[in-house]
Formats: sequence, structure tokens, C-alpha cells
Amino acid sequence: MQLFKRKRNRIRAGDKSLIFRFAASSLLRLFFMAMILLNLKTIITTDWNSVTLFSGGNIQFHLTPYRIVTFIISTFICLAAALSYYRFRYDKVKQLLHRQKLARMILENGWYEEETSQDGGIFKDLPLDGKKKRITYFPKMYYRMENGLLHIQTEITLGKYQDQLLHLEKKLETGLYCELVSKELHDSYVEYALLYDTIANRITINDVQAEKGRLRLMKNIWWEYDKLPHMLIAGGTGGGKTYFILTIIEAMLRCNSVLYVLDPKNADLADLAAVMPEVYYKKEDITACIDRFYNGMMERSETMKHMENYKTGENYAYLGLPPHFLIFDEYVAFMEMLTTKENAAVLNKLKQIVMLGRQAGYFLILACQRPDAKYLGDGIRDQFNFRVALGRMSELGYSMMFGEVNKDFFLKQIKGRGYVDTGTSVISEFYTPLVPKGYDFLKEIGKLTQDRQDGQAACEAEAAGTD
Repeated sequence: MQLFKRKRNRIRAGDKSLIFRFAASSLLRLFFMAMILLNLKTIITTDWNSVTLFSGGNIQFHLTPYRIVTFIISTFICLAAALSYYRFRYDKVKQLLHRQKLARMILENGWYEEETSQDGGIFKDLPLDGKKKRITYFPKMYYRMENGLLHIQTEITLGKYQDQLLHLEKKLETGLYCELVSKELHDSYVEYALLYDTIANRITINDVQAEKGRLRLMKNIWWEYDKLPHMLIAGGTGGGKTYFILTIIEAMLRCNSVLYVLDPKNADLADLAAVMPEVYYKKEDITACIDRFYNGMMERSETMKHMENYKTGENYAYLGLPPHFLIFDEYVAFMEMLTTKENAAVLNKLKQIVMLGRQAGYFLILACQRPDAKYLGDGIRDQFNFRVALGRMSELGYSMMFGEVNKDFFLKQIKGRGYVDTGTSVISEFYTPLVPKGYDFLKEIGKLTQDRQDGQAACEAEAAGTD
């Protein structure tokens, strides 16, 4: 229960007007403090023993020009304070708004219990003029914002509102404008973790890094390819799919990864053939590359077992071997070019790669406009643990990517935006790394490739000199 000892706010029925109560109480205090300070001299010098508030049945209050000025100044101070608080404590305002929305959600859905009491007060013999309602049960719900995540914890009591409280994902996502990251069931509690202000976690291409078997794609999102291998990317024209793949290629070249790039449409990725090896666009060359990639995986699987420091349960990284990535763009378009026999042969090789590649360090990145089950059958699609859907997609396309899920998908006119499943079966909003306008991928990738070749040549020369 250590999780629930952190500072959190209990959602109560009175929070339905939380913002008004907070603003009114804070600004009224500030207003009276400002009035007192501005009239401090008058307050100190006044003989309060001779002051009478009432005279002849009327209130004695003299409205002077100075008092009018101090009233206006105090009002402006309150307005300035409110605007400054909203500007510099925006997260605090959003927290108040979230708590207010949660309270109203419970009240408007009727997830509480109340009783009606009849009380005549002191005079019991007088007739009752009304009924008083009192809430006897209000669900225990707690709210906490931490590190850009909203943590909402709800007690599960086996009561009649249990089903509603166990399935709040859609209401929370749409109502709080957040994205569900995880949902965990604890002892008598269910906790929803939602990502607040997702676009603020977007990173630039310079921040994309691959290390220790994982690739960083957002501030809070990593593709852990050593644990959850193989990536599936889907998206239509203009969704940012090509730039996303180029970003991955550049990031992988900064480490010791070995890359194979396939572009059957001879489009943007095929241009990389001018600056790096193992880039193919012809049908025969693509088929041959897939065969070599598969054979390399099988050969490494055998070789690893005979290495001196081999240990059961450890993978390629433990032995100091580099990962290999087969980046296959427009996969469905390529499969439609093949005959039935060729199609079956390629599909069989890819199936073996996704089933056996993790231990040997052979990973597949597949990209297409829509992951048609016709070319991703026999459970192959289920082996892609990291899935990204970019740009505009139909409901059928989303169901092909993520399966039948209880989630609403929304379109925003932001290039590089989509949805991601990092392997946890929780779908959240995703933004590809930002690429500066005019960024030259060919130049940068060519420079990285040349640096790698120069380094390898230097190592070979040093080894030859030692011999």
C-alpha cells in the first residue's frame, strides 16, 4: 500500500464547484488585505470608541474619493493576481478543473447514495415545509498529478457501482483530454495512469537515442526492442511515416546496429542507396536480402551457443553482438507483386524472423498503409509488440493495428501524430520526433555511415599492425 501514502486529493461531492470556491475565497482574502493596507493609516488614526455604525436607524458610511480609488486598486490587484496565477500556475488550475470534473462525473452519473430526512428543527409540532437530502455514500476516489501523469485511484467495494468504476478509461480520456498509459488493480483499488498534455512530451530528432536495447521516441515512450521486439508502422500518405522511419534509421546508425532497408516502391527510402549499403528496391534484390537476413539469424543462433561466454537465458547483447534491423517499407505493396509461391516463401521467412529473432538480435520493422491480415496471417501480427498508427486511418485500420479495443480514436491535424501500443496493450496518443524544416536526412545518414566505415577501417588497420 506504499503507493497510496503519497500526497493525493480526495474527490468529494463539494468539489463540483471547486474552481469557484477556490477563486472566491482566495480573491476575497486578497481584496480585503489590499483594502486594509491601502487604508492602514486611516485605520490606525481612527478613534474606534467614537465610531458608530448605526445612527437614527441608518448605516453611517461615508464614501470618499480615496475609498473609491482604493476599491478600484484592490479590484485590479485581484484581477492581476488571477491572471498571473492562471499564467504561471496553469498546472494547478488544471488540477482544480480535473477534480471538479471528477466530482461532477460521479454526481451526474448517480454513482452515490443519499437519504431524505424530515426534521422540523426545534419546534417539533410545526408542520414540515420541505425535505432535506444528505449524501450517505460517495465513492472514494483520489487524484494526484506527478511528472506529467495523472493518477486516479478508485476504491472497489463490490457494490453496485463497481462495474462503472472499473471501466472509466473512455470517460477519463475524453473528459480530461488525456491518454491512458496504464491501468492496474491493487488491493481493493484500481489505479488509472493518464498522460497529461501529451504533445509536451514530444522530442526533436536530436533527442532520439538508442541505448541498452531500447529506442527513445518521446520523453516518456521507449521502444524496448530487446524485451518487446519488432515494430509495426501503419499510416496513409502525409501522416509522417517516412520521416519517422528515417529518424529511426539515423538513430540506429549512431549505435552499432546493422541495418537493411527495403523500399519496393523505389521512393524516399530507396534514395539511401547513395549513402549507405544494404538498401534495395528491386523485387529480386529484396527477396535475396530477406533470405540473407534469415540465414544470418539462424547462423548467429547456432554460433552463440558455441561462444566462450555463452549463458543460457542471455541474449545477443550479453555476448557483445550488434543488433540487426530489417526495415521493410510498403510491405503490403511488395507482397501484392509476388506470385502465390513467392508470397508463401517470403511470409514463411518473416514468420521465422518474428518468432526467433529476439534472442539472436534480429529485429523486423514493418511499415505499410494498412496491416491487411491477408499478408500478416498465422499470428505474425501478434508478434509485433510495438505498434504505431500515424495520420488518418479508418476504424477498420485501427482494428487491424490494435485489435478490438474499447477506445475512441480522434483525428488532429498535426503531422506525425497518431496512436501507439508499446507492448502493454494500452493504446495512447503518440507524436513522432520533430524534424527541423529543411533537414537533410541523406547528408546526415551519409555522414554517419562514412564515420562508421572510417572507424571500421581504422580498427582493421590496427589489428593488422598488431599481427
